[in-house]
Amino acid sequence: MLTRLTMALTAAALAACAPAPQEATSSRASTRAVVDPGMHPVWSRQAVIYEVNIRQYTPEGTFAAFRTHLERIRALGVDVLWFMPIQPIGQRNRKGTLGSYYSIRDYTAINPEFGTEADFKALVDAAHALGFKVILDWVANHTAFDHAWTTTHRDWYTTKPDGSISRAIGGDGKETDWSDVADLNYADLAMRQAMIGEMRWWLDTMKLDGFRCDMAGLVPNDFWAEVRTALDPVKKNLFFLAEWEDPALHRSFDATYAWELFHLMNDIASGKKPVVTLDTLLAKQDTMFAPSDFRLTFTSNHDENSWSGSEFERMGANHRPAYVVSALLARSIPLLYSGQEASFARRLQFFEKDSIDWSGPSLAAFYGSLFGLRREYEVLWSGPWGAPLVRMATDHRETVFAFSRSRGTQSVVVFANFGNAPVSVTYSDFAQPGNYRDWYGSSTSTLGASGSMTIQANDVKVFAKQ
Repeated sequence: MLTRLTMALTAAALAACAPAPQEATSSRASTRAVVDPGMHPVWSRQAVIYEVNIRQYTPEGTFAAFRTHLERIRALGVDVLWFMPIQPIGQRNRKGTLGSYYSIRDYTAINPEFGTEADFKALVDAAHALGFKVILDWVANHTAFDHAWTTTHRDWYTTKPDGSISRAIGGDGKETDWSDVADLNYADLAMRQAMIGEMRWWLDTMKLDGFRCDMAGLVPNDFWAEVRTALDPVKKNLFFLAEWEDPALHRSFDATYAWELFHLMNDIASGKKPVVTLDTLLAKQDTMFAPSDFRLTFTSNHDENSWSGSEFERMGANHRPAYVVSALLARSIPLLYSGQEASFARRLQFFEKDSIDWSGPSLAAFYGSLFGLRREYEVLWSGPWGAPLVRMATDHRETVFAFSRSRGTQSVVVFANFGNAPVSVTYSDFAQPGNYRDWYGSSTSTLGASGSMTIQANDVKVFAKQ
């Protein structure tokens, strides 16, 4: 029986014997085992990801019911559909009535609550026909306690001194309170190969375009390199998103979560920290991440909505400036969670049926216009394919975050006021003066090398060069 310590030592030994990874072409000191920074799928450079919570999306909670929303979501400017886990959920130690999506009993089966294998295949085909890419949430760190492997391959799990299978282990090396999931043992090479085979099934059978990998940092990095080596030849232009914030994961992942940015934006939006703290974080991230390291930015997702509250609860009136700033940063790939476009402002229950109310005030025009701007102006694309972010020299730096992204004849300027009162902002030393369209208005303004403008409380003004 292998403990977590034995697993870690064995994994380290395996990593030491692994061939040397290829050197990165960026200035960052780390190396890349699999993903060349210039080889992200071309479509991902301007991508917008939409997280789909099938259980709560409609009263029916089925693939067929969700399928009727595809054209509406595509009209928002969304490129990628990320489906939360859709496999059968474990019964043993189940939380609540319906259980957690992330307690998976069978990796290559469909949760009958949502429909059939044929139903999901039809949904993927319909999404592809509309131009979507489709990625699936992949839970590699743990399984349900009644997954078949717990009986047929007990050695594939982390065990405790008494021989029982451990709950999922956290980053601190201790058991989590995730009582419904069993920790997998990545020192076992056969388990690794089986996991890769389960992932391949979804590429072969459902023709997926990649994976969002849950708690990616709790799984050894060298496993993800094995995954890319095995699966990239199966289908070109796969996209991998890591739910974790670690520059080392960019050796194998196209994008990682911008968690620190998200938490700071919560603090700025709620008035707990001044806007200037964002400068410090961006400077820090410039030293940690290569220009080609895509970062997922968001103001909501399934975890935050259910456990911390909606963006309205956490950010109040500043949810819009927070989203615009996050979405238009230099490495950003923006995420929209189910219901955000309908101002859904309630916490969804996680282990029970709790449908989204779609009758709220529509924010579709707000999000759709922003995504359209990002698609039209290449300076806003992710990574080095866009233009660098340049902070505007302004007053009111405690409450206003102003920046531009410019190259050639293209230029976009953002003024985000996180304060609770209107401000007249004075700016100077702007290198791209000219005629600009007020993107969320109908007017055209001339932005000089210096000048001033009024920004309403908790509002954002976006200007795009004509």
